[in-house]
Amino acid sequence: MQRVGYGAMRLAGPGVWGPPEDPATARRVLRRAVELGVTFFDTANAYGPRTVNRLIGEALGPLPADVIVGNKVGAERGPDRSWIVDGRPETVRRQVHEALTDLGTETSELTYLRLVGDTPGAHRDVPLEESLGALVELREQGLIRRIGLSGASPEMLARARRMTPVAAVQNRFNLLDRSGVQVLADCEAHGILFVPYFPLAAGRLGGHPELAAPAERLGVTPAQIALAWLLRRSPAVVVIPGTRNPEHLRSNVEASAIAGQLTEEEVARLTGLVDESTARLDRPSPRAEASAYRPPRTE
Repeated sequence: MQRVGYGAMRLAGPGVWGPPEDPATARRVLRRAVELGVTFFDTANAYGPRTVNRLIGEALGPLPADVIVGNKVGAERGPDRSWIVDGRPETVRRQVHEALTDLGTETSELTYLRLVGDTPGAHRDVPLEESLGALVELREQGLIRRIGLSGASPEMLARARRMTPVAAVQNRFNLLDRSGVQVLADCEAHGILFVPYFPLAAGRLGGHPELAAPAERLGVTPAQIALAWLLRRSPAVVVIPGTRNPEHLRSNVEASAIAGQLTEEEVARLTGLVDESTARLDRPSPRAEASAYRPPRTE
């Protein structure tokens, strides 16, 4: 799998609500991603809601055999456009069927269950085993091939693994926010893909001074260095930067080649920006807070 994927959340309208201003351009960006070798796309029923999944289905359908779409279920949008984690089995089942319809496919290659392990907020109190059990049943019916988790704590991941193999975990993690470091370690130990969301801190990393020197040395952008560092941080990592701009898309994909050009000293310096031993899952690292980084409560 190409380790630079594409996060499709930004293809929805403002506030991740409704259609984009230019749906044709959104579909072109998705097709361009495939042309550039992207084989992993990240999306969710809640984006729009359902808007982004429909765009993917329209742009890429029928989905190429080598393309994996990771779709998140278990999250809804309130009438005030708020984000609500809803893991009731009936919600999970409905959203899986909706996603299959919107994406134009009979089977989901990867379906994540959205949890609240790394983003406490509005949610329905449903036992993990009930929510995950619904996905296991759908997998047994042939509607899902792989199951993942989004927003999992180490304890949630351990409970889930007692029920089913977990293919991927998507948690908050980037150069300044290492809150998911223990989950990353667990993924490494068990051969699970780790997919950091907000890999560029929602666009806030571009001006970070520590990125300037390696970017200048290699003649690339600071954002590319931030993505390359994630790829070097762990072989378990697959990044999913999002953009509406075709040029930014190309730049993001090129981060895969740049990763191998970072020196060990540069990687160590970037890694050392945060004391990962003090990272906590329920909030950004102290260094991130000092840098005025505030992670949104959306994906």
